[in-house]
Amino acid sequence: MQDHHFEIELEVRDYECDLQGIVNNSVYQNYLEHCRHKFLHAAGLDFAELHNDGIDAVVIRAELDYKFPLRPADVFLIRLRMGKQGRLRVIFDQQIIRKSDEKLMVNARITTVLTKNGRPIAPDILEGKFEAVGVKMVEV
Repeated sequence: MQDHHFEIELEVRDYECDLQGIVNNSVYQNYLEHCRHKFLHAAGLDFAELHNDGIDAVVIRAELDYKFPLRPADVFLIRLRMGKQGRLRVIFDQQIIRKSDEKLMVNARITTVLTKNGRPIAPDILEGKFEAVGVKMVEV
């Protein structure tokens, strides 16, 4: 992914693997979510504070293309690029890359919306925080 906005590095832990000796498919969503949360914290957003104000970020769609499996002790990068779709949707395009050979393992697009008291709202509060750290949300 060229021009990503954020990146973290992780290592596969043995207990994340299934009987085949590869990372279980559901674990990749945890990796992706961890990266999104780290990005949001780096941008100065506090989930607990938002929730106390009645605002929640909700995943409404997760599209994951599994290319190759990660194995125990693999070190990998998770890259994230932000965007928006229409007036309400916030898009996280993410990739999981094995560090040793820079091989693409997972390609993902996570679609989210903000809700206030259970109703969708425009992500203006996010856009302001992202712009403050140099990330402009463009239409994808």
